Amino acid sequence: MSAEMIGATGLAGRYATALFDLAETDELLDRVAGDLGGLSRMIEGSDDLGRLIRSPAISRQDQSKAMAAVLKKAEMCELTQKFVGTVADNRRLFALPTMISAYLALLASHRGEATAEVVSAKPLTKKQLDKIGGSLKKAIGSNVAMDVKVDESLLGGLIVKIGSRMIDSSLRTKLQQLGFAMKGIG
Repeated sequence: MSAEMIGATGLAGRYATALFDLAETDELLDRVAGDLGGLSRMIEGSDDLGRLIRSPAISRQDQSKAMAAVLKKAEMCELTQKFVGTVADNRRLFALPTMISAYLALLASHRGEATAEVVSAKPLTKKQLDKIGGSLKKAIGSNVAMDVKVDESLLGGLIVKIGSRMIDSSLRTKLQQLGFAMKGIG
C-alpha cells in the first residue's frame, strides 16, 4: 500500500508506512494498533514519558533502554517493541505521537474507514464512544475509527475532527464566543 495513496507523508508517514507493511506481512495489524493506542495513552498520561520522548538532553541509549522497559512492562508485541526501539535508536522519539496517528490512519484507510479525532474534557465510557461512533457513521456513511484524547481545558463537551472538518462543541469555545459577543456589545 502506498503512503501517497492515503496521505501518509513526511517523516512520520514513512515510519508509519514501514510499520504498517511489516504488521500486514506478519498479520499483526490489530495487535500493533492496540499497542500503539496504549502507548499513545501512556504518553498523554505521563509527563515523565512525554519528557523522555521529547528531550534532546537524554542520551539515545537512555531513551532506548527506558522505552524498551516501558514496552516490555506493558506486554507489547515484539514488532511494536522493535519499531519503537528503531525510532529511539534513530533519535526520532519526538515524532512518535505523529507516527502513531499516521499508522492508525493507514489502518483505517486500509479497512475503508474514516478516522475521527475525538477530544473530550473527561475520559469517555464505552457506551458514550459507541454512541459517538454510531452518530459519526450515520453522518459520514462509512465506518469511523476514533482516535480518542482527553483535554481537561475543554471544561466540557467535545471536539471532533474528521479530515478537514471540525465540530467544536466544547464549553471552552462556547465561553470564548460568549466573551467575544459581550465585548462587541459594549
